[in-house]
Amino acid sequence: MSSFFSPLLFLLAGSTEDQLRKQIEFLKAENEMLRKRIPKNRIFLDNDERERLLKLGGAIGRGVLEVITIVSPRTYQRWQREVRNGKKPIKKMGRKGTPESVREIVVRLAKETGWGYGRIVGELKKLRIQCVGRTTVRKILKEEGIHPGPQRGPGTWDDFIKIHAETLWQCDFFSKLVMTSTGLRQAYVLAFLHVNSRLVICSPATLKADDKWVTEQAESMLEQARGMELPVRYLIRDRDFKYSKRFDLVFADNGASVEPTAPRAPNQNAFVERWIGSIRAECLNRFIVFGLGHFDHLVSSYCDYYHACRPHQRKENKPLLGVWPEVDDPPEEGEEIVCRQWLGGVLKHYEREAA
Repeated sequence: MSSFFSPLLFLLAGSTEDQLRKQIEFLKAENEMLRKRIPKNRIFLDNDERERLLKLGGAIGRGVLEVITIVSPRTYQRWQREVRNGKKPIKKMGRKGTPESVREIVVRLAKETGWGYGRIVGELKKLRIQCVGRTTVRKILKEEGIHPGPQRGPGTWDDFIKIHAETLWQCDFFSKLVMTSTGLRQAYVLAFLHVNSRLVICSPATLKADDKWVTEQAESMLEQARGMELPVRYLIRDRDFKYSKRFDLVFADNGASVEPTAPRAPNQNAFVERWIGSIRAECLNRFIVFGLGHFDHLVSSYCDYYHACRPHQRKENKPLLGVWPEVDDPPEEGEEIVCRQWLGGVLKHYEREAA
């Protein structure tokens, strides 16, 4: 640092008053250019830096107000008044930090009750702690590795899904316009999905999903589930009017509990909803369907492909059925990769050609 200031001091010492004025103007212009390249509009000085400026400015006198640019002249004058009055120019920027004792109370409430940050703020106000708000409590919980939302731990919907996945099923209707002898008609299929294995059972298509039909599909689903050795203890469905009392009674008679979703809560039936989105995007949306038999063929072909060939991210990118080794064994030179197709090439599956 001394090697930088020495030439400058020698230059100032040998300069005339006119030269000094020009040098000061040059340094001010240079300082303005540097300030424009600083992203912050304001520069915050610590106490030592302020004291240093006051000491150097005292030697210059009132002329310092024409030179200073790092703070406004009014701010510099306020610092001078505070020094004359025996008060140090201390100004701590930013908000006061949250006391450690309050942080401990916030973490304790979250761990003992499972409350969210909004509920915790209300409890703190009851304890006459007014210095923290929702944002502060949320930040404290995140810093402690605690989710700021409510209902942590046992009792959440996610926990219910994990605990009962082996015996939990979800069902929902999907439909497609089909060409019939009387024109375009809406045809319905009822899909049942086993949450743990992701295996799907689909009903035959129908133009009239009445009480008799849905009851028959409930009985057929239970029979097929027994054949697949998949237990049925809970069935989640939405509040569609097509589900009749007899539909629920079939499951109740077989020891299964039917759980309707809450109003406007599609995420409670998310697994089967996602499967319906897949069959529509990957298959049904690409066809004009001629009759119920054609519709059944499309659904059946997709289910076979979905179970035996389609990789699933939640199943380590493996198909649901079959044995798929995890060894890294790239094909040798000349070994052919064969494409197997369903439904005219709409569905594709690749495999190595057997030697």
